[in-house]
Amino acid sequence: MQNLFLILGVFCLLIIQDISGSQQPNILLVVADDYGFHDIGYHGSEILTPTLDKLAGEGVKLENYYVQPICSPTRSQLLSGRYQIHTGLQHAIIWPCQPNALPLEDPTLADKLRQTGYATHAVGKWHLGFYKEEYLPINRGFDSYFGYLTGSEDYFKHDTCNFLTKEKYCGIDMTQGRSPDITETGKYSTHLFTERAIDIVKNHNKSKPLFLYMPYQAVHEPLEVPAKYMNPYEFIQDENRRTYAGMVSCLDEGVKNLTNAFQEAGLWDNTILIFTTDNGGLIYSGGNNWPLRGWKATLWEGGVHGIGFVHSQLLKQKGVVNKDLIHVSDWFPTIINLAGGSLNDTKPDGFDQWKTISEGEVGKRTELLHNIDPIYYHRGSRVSPNKFDTRIRTALRLGDWKLMTGDPGNGSWIAPPEIHNESRLDPSPKDKNVWLFNIPKDPNENHDLSEEYPDIVDKMLDRLSYYSQTAVPVRFPEADPNCNPALRGGVWGPWG
Repeated sequence: MQNLFLILGVFCLLIIQDISGSQQPNILLVVADDYGFHDIGYHGSEILTPTLDKLAGEGVKLENYYVQPICSPTRSQLLSGRYQIHTGLQHAIIWPCQPNALPLEDPTLADKLRQTGYATHAVGKWHLGFYKEEYLPINRGFDSYFGYLTGSEDYFKHDTCNFLTKEKYCGIDMTQGRSPDITETGKYSTHLFTERAIDIVKNHNKSKPLFLYMPYQAVHEPLEVPAKYMNPYEFIQDENRRTYAGMVSCLDEGVKNLTNAFQEAGLWDNTILIFTTDNGGLIYSGGNNWPLRGWKATLWEGGVHGIGFVHSQLLKQKGVVNKDLIHVSDWFPTIINLAGGSLNDTKPDGFDQWKTISEGEVGKRTELLHNIDPIYYHRGSRVSPNKFDTRIRTALRLGDWKLMTGDPGNGSWIAPPEIHNESRLDPSPKDKNVWLFNIPKDPNENHDLSEEYPDIVDKMLDRLSYYSQTAVPVRFPEADPNCNPALRGGVWGPWG
């Protein structure tokens, strides 16, 4: 009997140790901003990304991976696991002067990981609302936060502006915890954010697992980078593209320095690195998504087919390419389950995809709602009074099929400068509002099949009707002039 009690005691102790976090993996979640599909080395780019190529090559490349076409929606789905139709963020980004934010009723990934015993830190771009203090990252589950709250800033001066009719409101946008930080002016943000993150890694208490959320500003406009990073790209004639290439190289270096810090701290062997972009590249700001169609802010593949990979010693398969359908909302349940956490009080639209990524099991996702935006400009005429209104901007993936309705944005194919003669303009008529593609067979969306397969179009329109019935009203309030940084000493921060 004593031996039985001893065995039970050891068993219980092992369970307690596991729950307490001794075996929980560290999570390093890196987000690149406006990073084009073509602009990573292993997609054939002329831009040098040796660190990202090596990490991806030794891990799992996600080549059927999707994000949202613009910043705030992707970040909201990443940190809440919820489609934007379920958070009210269906339309556009959160602008600096809008009293808008990711709803408080949606726990963030940091909230859930902190409940599970993690130290949680964020360094970089927030862009999920800050008009009230309760929406600051420090109040959304993060133990510490350093970065900027709006959607873009000067890389050196760390200021940004917002236009309200005839008014232009400008101020410094850099926050440490709950307070503005005006001490770092002059430091390039990619360097600054990397240095801050490295400090967190060096000072981390190893009795807790670490969650480090690293949403870089790079490579979002404005196009700015120290000159030395542009030197390898003198052969690129287009100045915007050349500057952008330097910004990508600086980002690659930042990831190298950060992952080296994990290794030096003895954390790397128990760390899962997830790398993702937030949307496609912006063509006129140097980015490129070739050979995909479209770019940032469009529902074409160039806007939503993201760069993503996972690197970890904990992967059961390494050096492989995963082609299962995976969405940015899937990281929420995947990471929480990896951490041994609970999904209670959450309503994720994502799926736990770890066995898909790590072991090569068939993925759990068979469909993906890109978005339904009822207040976006309506295009063309309604196809049928008895079906979903095709004038509304939507995109839906169902198995191999992708349906778009309304106005998906400019669907041109823009090649990088060295093969620019292969670029083609969007051939769609102005009033066309239904497209159907078989993405595995036609990943670059050359052949619209909507007229050949009307039964599939009808099936997918019915599915859009279902999703539309689950949507909450759009949250897109008027700008509030009380946001003016001049009212708070020239800095952006809560005003509501």
